[in-house]
Amino acid sequence: MSLPRKESDFLFPRLTLVNLELHDLLQEAGHSIEHCYFPNTAMDSILNIMQDGKSVEVELADKEGYVGFPLIAGFSSSSSRVVTQARGTAFRIDADYMRRALRTCPQLNLSLLRYSQEAPTEVTQIAACNRLHEVDERLARWLLMSHHRIGSNALPLTQDFLAQMLGTRRAGVSVGASILHRAGLIEHRGGHVSIINRAGLEQACCECYGVIQRQLEHWRKDSASCGSVPTD
Repeated sequence: MSLPRKESDFLFPRLTLVNLELHDLLQEAGHSIEHCYFPNTAMDSILNIMQDGKSVEVELADKEGYVGFPLIAGFSSSSSRVVTQARGTAFRIDADYMRRALRTCPQLNLSLLRYSQEAPTEVTQIAACNRLHEVDERLARWLLMSHHRIGSNALPLTQDFLAQMLGTRRAGVSVGASILHRAGLIEHRGGHVSIINRAGLEQACCECYGVIQRQLEHWRKDSASCGSVPTD
């Protein structure tokens, strides 16, 4: 995110670089937001929680993302649970100061508003994907999205966690992983998934990964052509 010097001077001194471990809880559904996060090397999952405690991933936040959307609209609590999916670092900022920054920094506000339009594009496509596509296709899509965000072929993911992300049973993840493994696309052992054939994984994936990437690329070109907030 590129910000004018005045906005950078206002925001950056209040950012704290923190280490996030796997499954760290950053925000909880129905609870007040105390901190917002700009992921650096960490990747975070936004989860919808059902009454019976089951959850499903609806969005990912990476180094291009932000955790704390409700504050942009003036809300103080989170509607989702946010946990760290891949350990790493993130910049954390106090929620009260972030509210001040949103009022004071127009380019920051515009950048986050643009991102707040990108995120629902992923949410709606993932919702359709989870309803319409087979588990191996959904798993391939999710692995591609994760690989795109953290840039590593090795992902520290147990079957239980993958089941949570895909909104399916552990047995379903086992079936999907076995299909991709037999095709020579991934290795899955000891709580880790390794992508060994990304091109093949893209072919095995449903169309959803491509739909999301094409729309985001289109919007980012729009954003570049529209430019920044005019400054005095």
